[in-house]
Amino acid sequence: MALIHTNFFSQSLGMCVSCEVILPQKRLGGEFEGRSTEKYKTMYLLHGKSDDETIWQRRTSIERYVAPFGLAVVMPAAHLSSYADMAHGGKYYTYIARELPQIMRGFFPLSDKREDNYIAGLSMGGAGAMKIGLNNIDSFSAIGCLSAGAVNGDPNDVSTPAKKERHDYLYGDRVLEWTEEDVYGAALKAVESGKPLPRIYHSCGTEDFIQESALKTRAFMESLPGDPFSYVYEADPGVHSWEYWDCHIQRFLSFLGLEKGEFHS
Repeated sequence: MALIHTNFFSQSLGMCVSCEVILPQKRLGGEFEGRSTEKYKTMYLLHGKSDDETIWQRRTSIERYVAPFGLAVVMPAAHLSSYADMAHGGKYYTYIARELPQIMRGFFPLSDKREDNYIAGLSMGGAGAMKIGLNNIDSFSAIGCLSAGAVNGDPNDVSTPAKKERHDYLYGDRVLEWTEEDVYGAALKAVESGKPLPRIYHSCGTEDFIQESALKTRAFMESLPGDPFSYVYEADPGVHSWEYWDCHIQRFLSFLGLEKGEFHS
C-alpha cells in the first residue's frame, strides 16, 4: 500500500487543502508489468469534530485493514464544518460530495462506478457520511456511520450561546428543510426516486453520549417499509472512543463484502 499526502487547490473552498490517500499496490510477477489500468474501489473516510485528515491513520490500522481488498481510501480535512456549505465559512459539502471525487480521480486510478464507491465516518464524520451518501445516491453504494446519527442533535437548537453561535456560522438564517441538511428528507426522496439505494451500516456504543441521536436514526430507518437501505444497526458496549471506531471500521469493511486480491500489505 502507498500513503500519499496531497495538497491542492479547491475551487469550492477557494483555497489550498490537504487530503490523505491510501492506494493499493499490486504484487507483481518476475518482471515489472507497467502501470496498471485497473480502477480501484474507493472509500471516502471522514473525521470527527475534534480531528483532521490524519487521524484515521494515527489512531487505527486502516491501511492494514484495507490492504487485502485493494481498496483505496481518501481522507479529506473538513475542520469544524459539519460537512456543510457554511454560511460563514467554506462550502465543505460541495467540496467533499462533488469536487473531491473528481479531483482524486484526476490524480489517481480510482473507479467512478457507483458500486465501487463508499463513504464512512465517525461522530461529525458519521453524520457527514449519512448526509453526503443519502443526498448523492448515484455516487455511493454503501454508507458507514459510527457513533453518530444521520443528524447529531437538533441543528436548529439555539438554546445556549454556544449552540446559537455554531448554528449561526454554519447555517445563518437559511431554512434547512428539503436542503441537503435535511437528511431524513433526503432519505425519503431517495426512496421515492426508485433508483438503487446505498446500503447502510450504523453502529453506536451503548454508553456513548451521542446514542440518542443514533437511536433516533435507527427508529427512522426501521420505520421505512421494505428496508430500502438494507439497514444494519449494531449497538455494542462502548463509549465515544477510538477503541470502538477501530473495531467497527473493520465491521464496516466486512459489511461491504469485498473480495481479497494480490496486494502488498
